[in-house]
Amino acid sequence: MGLVAVAATTALVLSGCGEAFTRGYLPEPVTEAGTDVVHFWNAVWIAALAVGILVWGLILWSLFAYRRRSDSDFPTQFRYHVPLEILYTVVPVLMVAAIFGKTVEVQNTLLERQENPDVVVNVVGKKWSWDFNYVNEDVYESGVQAQDLNDGEPGLRETLPTMVLPVDSRVEFVLTSRDVIHSFWVPQFLQKLDMVPGRVNIFQVTTTEEGTFDGKCAELCGAYHSEMLFNVKVVPQAEYDAYIQSLRDEGQTGQLGPEFDQYELQQDQQDKLVQPNGR
Repeated sequence: MGLVAVAATTALVLSGCGEAFTRGYLPEPVTEAGTDVVHFWNAVWIAALAVGILVWGLILWSLFAYRRRSDSDFPTQFRYHVPLEILYTVVPVLMVAAIFGKTVEVQNTLLERQENPDVVVNVVGKKWSWDFNYVNEDVYESGVQAQDLNDGEPGLRETLPTMVLPVDSRVEFVLTSRDVIHSFWVPQFLQKLDMVPGRVNIFQVTTTEEGTFDGKCAELCGAYHSEMLFNVKVVPQAEYDAYIQSLRDEGQTGQLGPEFDQYELQQDQQDKLVQPNGR
């Protein structure tokens, strides 16, 4: 009953807080798996806070309960307490094991790959911008460095490379790099993955919200790392189809392949690269 009361009280208190607080001040998730990350993040913080309160309470209690009361009055001394020592050894091990197990579970959810995703995008990092190959549609978008970032001029966001995705769709990102290590990060996906020269990394998301979201490189990749920005625009399917057609109309057909890379793709990575209209 005590745990139920604590849980009910905590839920009541949190319900009166802002949305940012209830998601642990993480960005608002716009993918299906993002909510799992928020729940896990909050659970770990609650567990850590509970342990902290217990430890602080024991410290304060021991300070007052075993303080020296006079020059000749010493508190009871003892060298060891076997049950207590077993308790504070076993309990932390169990806690770490539980957190580790949940971490693996959430990680497996984030890296789960479904067959035949709705959209496959080969995201290519380069110094210091991005190329987006829409694999099944056999079209591409090539970005350029945001060189005017530090000028503070309005309208910069509209000039950034933009990746367009349909809402309520399973999207696979095939991540490669042309030169150095980059990292593909859309903060509101609550997930990122490195892009390593000569290798292919893959993850999938299911989009749940329409809107335009910031993207950036999360790996220090050189002098203009801070200018390696892009947009992700999640739109209805009809608008996505119209965007793909606009790329065809502009002649941006085919794929910007590894011929532009500074390093060759490693042999064991060849099969990971998907081909247009197939996997």
